[in-house]
Amino acid sequence: MLPATEQSLNKILQQYQNSFNAKSYAEENDDIDVLMEVFNITPLLKRENRQFWGRELGMCWQLLVTELCRQCCSDFSVAEKFGLDSPYDLGVGKFAIDTKYRIGSGDAGTLKKFKAYGPLLQTKGFTPVLLIAREDNLGAAISACISGDWTVITGKNSFDFIEKMTGVDIKQYLINQKGRFPVVR
Repeated sequence: MLPATEQSLNKILQQYQNSFNAKSYAEENDDIDVLMEVFNITPLLKRENRQFWGRELGMCWQLLVTELCRQCCSDFSVAEKFGLDSPYDLGVGKFAIDTKYRIGSGDAGTLKKFKAYGPLLQTKGFTPVLLIAREDNLGAAISACISGDWTVITGKNSFDFIEKMTGVDIKQYLINQKGRFPVVR
């Protein structure tokens, strides 16, 4: 990985470390992953407010993937807006990539958006790809994404996909950052 790329990624992790340290919380999840380990977020801490941690780790994941692709992919593009909304986070070549830390919502609005956005992106010449960092996703939401013409890639396969695009093993990078940006409670 180029030093400038690592510096950009470290800056994102530092910003989230600062944000996490300034936040107070209050819910339940026992699973752990490499991104949680970067910040020393324990299942006990995450359990205090699952929604907060899911949202914030999701945004951190999105920014890390976006920055890595921006730095390493010559065919990187920012997401297009369709009306007021953007149905994906970034583009790499013909891939319209939406990043998620985890999909835990099976609400009708979320599922309806996934079903509508896939075909919309395909009409624009994109291949819709959903890159999910975790494996413990809600089955109904994954099924809705697939039936909405998304290519759904989770867990290890997401890290492999990113490495193919960028040449960077982001999972190993995160493993190497374990505990480097601790949340202090």
